[in-house]
Amino acid sequence: MVKVAQKDSMSKLKLKRRELRTLGYTSGKVIGIAVNVMTAFHGRDEKKEALSVLEQIIQNPAIFMEHEKYGPIAKALMPDTEEGLIPLETSIKQFNTFGANHIDQSAINQMNLAMRLPVAMEGALMADAHHGYGLPIGGVLATENAIIPYGVGVDIGCRMCLSVYPMSATYMNNNREALKGMLQEHTRFGKEAFDRPMDDEILSRSEFKEIPIVKKLRQKARQQIGSSGSGNHFVEFGIVKIAATDSGLGIPLGEYLAVLSHSGSRGLGANIANHYTKLAMEQCRLPKEARHLAWLNLDTEEGIEYWKAMSLAGDYASACHNHIHLRLSKALGEQPLLKVENHHNFAWKEKMTDGRELIVHRKGATPAAKGVLGIIPGSMIAPGYIVKGRGNIASLSSASHGAGRQMSRRKALQSFRISDLRKQLKEHGVELIGGGLDEAPAAYKDIREVMAAQSHLVDILGIFQPKIVRMDK
Repeated sequence: MVKVAQKDSMSKLKLKRRELRTLGYTSGKVIGIAVNVMTAFHGRDEKKEALSVLEQIIQNPAIFMEHEKYGPIAKALMPDTEEGLIPLETSIKQFNTFGANHIDQSAINQMNLAMRLPVAMEGALMADAHHGYGLPIGGVLATENAIIPYGVGVDIGCRMCLSVYPMSATYMNNNREALKGMLQEHTRFGKEAFDRPMDDEILSRSEFKEIPIVKKLRQKARQQIGSSGSGNHFVEFGIVKIAATDSGLGIPLGEYLAVLSHSGSRGLGANIANHYTKLAMEQCRLPKEARHLAWLNLDTEEGIEYWKAMSLAGDYASACHNHIHLRLSKALGEQPLLKVENHHNFAWKEKMTDGRELIVHRKGATPAAKGVLGIIPGSMIAPGYIVKGRGNIASLSSASHGAGRQMSRRKALQSFRISDLRKQLKEHGVELIGGGLDEAPAAYKDIREVMAAQSHLVDILGIFQPKIVRMDK
């Protein structure tokens, strides 16, 4: 452990290990060194700056190797030896990019790197793509007999769920206060949980008994079920307009009250992701620039175990959405006419046109096989879209999972004012409960441009306009 002089305890920086894991730090030893070093050189009021520095270090530890303060962290991140590393291929396998004019170069660079993996077979980059860990957000990667935990993502099985009710837009206008109350009473975010969470058969699944890491997480999963995460997760009331006469949705053209939710697998998925990412990095040693793309072979015990745990986390995320919509349906006293749900941050076994079965990772990408329904949201003031996949093989039957960020959270916090956000919300007739400047609409790309860039990947069946949005505080 690195030993350094500590600041006065009254001004001591407090970092949580989960905050470092969110940035991509997976080794307990490295986390310990990082916490010790940052505590020595940063005060309590410098937490955002400290986390920003840690993010820069893990993205490129080589440039910090000789840094007076942060060198110990960088050296701990770097492999002790280059021996035994799995080499990357020298050439980049070809992949298709959609909406390239709206994608930052760092996301393209990440996809280029992924396409040099020896297990990578095919790939695509969606129109909402931006920088991530491992695969970029909006990255689709097909591998052979290999699963990449960070290719799936930390929030395993994160998804969209839409319920459309037999009430018109007039109901929204006449009952806004009541609807706001329903969101406040029947949804929970971030660290919040229900005092009495609903039971669910998912908690009786065999994986909670058979897989050691999952067994430890059962109690947390029970406590958090039916709640939503922080960040860009939301539950909102809005108006759905069914515009396509041949939509096949089974409801007439018109405008309807609807609930749209976005959330994932909570602490269950995050802990599964971190545990198996660490295993993958230990077993699959890649050059430092590609270490977050470490994989597990699916014919190994660890690979099979991760696949089962990933599948469980995806089903758990679905159960959370079901609870949210069930609570709100009971509050409304109505059953939905239509329910549409899809997930991302997941991997599927899929047959290619040449007959090969590949593992298709969709990190922040919507499944869009022919005829498959999905939801692609915009921002808190921008429309979302009910879509039907076209099964375009150029995108590996995928589409964007939203508008995609064009600005980091840190930059958004520095760029906008609360008064600006309130003005935008008022202009669009949207009420926000919770939320923050890091989720300001201008931090996102224009969803209309994103949809235009993928018009040959999905057909639009309906449009959802947010009206009352609840997010974490």
